[in-house]
Amino acid sequence: MSVLIEDIEIVCPYCGEVMEADVDCTGGNQSYYEDCQVCCAPVRLIITVDDYGDLSDVKARREDE
Repeated sequence: MSVLIEDIEIVCPYCGEVMEADVDCTGGNQSYYEDCQVCCAPVRLIITVDDYGDLSDVKARREDE
């Protein structure tokens, strides 16, 4: 059984601090921006969900990458 909302921790590509994010796995593969909770920079999250609806990969990128 897959989890619909996955609570993840990622490292901000700007300040290097760990930030938390909630990922909605029901939306399939996604790419969106979320502001870092520490430095407020826009972090691009690239979410990959497998065929079963489970989170398989998360990448955090700078806005200019």
